[in-house]
Amino acid sequence: MAYQFIRTRRLRNNQQIRNLVAETSLSINKLVYPMFVCPGTHIKRPIESMPGQFQWSVDTLVDEALQIRKLGVPAILLFGIPTHKDLMGSEAYDENGIISQAVRALKSNVDDLLIITDVCLCEYTSHGHCGVYIHGDVENDSTLELLAREALCHAVAGADIIAPSDMMDGRINRIRNILDINGYSNIPIMAYSAKYASAFYGPFREAALSKPQEGDRKSYQIDCRNHREAVRELIIDEQEGADILMVKPALSYLDIIAAAKNICSIPVAAYSVSGEYSMIKAAAMNSWIDERKIVIETHQSILRAGADILITYWAKDIALWLKDNNE
Repeated sequence: MAYQFIRTRRLRNNQQIRNLVAETSLSINKLVYPMFVCPGTHIKRPIESMPGQFQWSVDTLVDEALQIRKLGVPAILLFGIPTHKDLMGSEAYDENGIISQAVRALKSNVDDLLIITDVCLCEYTSHGHCGVYIHGDVENDSTLELLAREALCHAVAGADIIAPSDMMDGRINRIRNILDINGYSNIPIMAYSAKYASAFYGPFREAALSKPQEGDRKSYQIDCRNHREAVRELIIDEQEGADILMVKPALSYLDIIAAAKNICSIPVAAYSVSGEYSMIKAAAMNSWIDERKIVIETHQSILRAGADILITYWAKDIALWLKDNNE
């Protein structure tokens, strides 16, 4: 039998055909925009290591959120910067804390915006760790009670989705229970399930003022050398009641995104983190790369790996680019 000359290029012949047969599609409906809210008024404070990103006071956050919603971005992920920090991170679970203030203001002023709140203690503790810090380590079980209180506080304020990022054992079960008991059984949990101990978080720690004052987070975040460990964490969180699983960071962990998609039955989110953002921004500002093309390519790779939801600091830009393409 003669070898058949197969012309795969037929389906790459023009843009219309390429769009028709594209296997993944970057959609505005997939986007979540991370934002940092701080005390005060009339504040829009640039984050030096993340050009184009800011710390917002509640009033300016509302103004910005209105613009974000007009662009069509459906959701934001809120991180809080407290008025004060202490050993137990008490403002994290204060009903008048910065996140509760922000959520209430957003719900009163911005229609149809999904508000996702990060649940962790690192921004609120004086030592910068994600829980109760004793003798050089985070004490897991006593931290769970504080995280549950924080999650409930956010739900009471009006958060649409709770996103625990602490990586404590058992926290999904504990948070699910306290939400259900208090009448918030319809609030989904987006679990930071495969959160790696990554060097890509550096700029975020400036943005959220959350750098550990001593030690590191390697006793509770995943070792970058491990794949099966992440799979185990993903499975556990699904079993404990998570509604969405997250992989963080995204670009260096595409294999973990693919594993989450293949192994678990619930949606998968991926967080394109601050270090990924800042590297591309720096290269683009030096005219070494085309920012728009690189961002589209990298974000398509995250979707191609299996992500259903994209948490990205480029959400606004992508929304504008997609709008331009449709006009």
